[in-house]
Amino acid sequence: MIDEYVEAAVQRLLTEHAGLAEQGITVARRERTMILCGEVESPARRDEIVRLVEEHFPDVPLWVDIGITRANPPSEPEDLL
Repeated sequence: MIDEYVEAAVQRLLTEHAGLAEQGITVARRERTMILCGEVESPARRDEIVRLVEEHFPDVPLWVDIGITRANPPSEPEDLL
């Protein structure tokens, strides 16, 4: 069963994990599924978040809605007047 305690534990894991410290992910629950939403800077970081949550909460079904932020360098110099 997924309750507010599991939801809080997942959020705490994401924010307090020494190698992750991710504060940009929202954790919510709908019926029997835990939903992870937000934006991260790379597919590798998204995969690490999912791996970590699945490792610590193997019996919790996940729905992952984590997008990748596109942070490309500028294509031309900015003109400051």
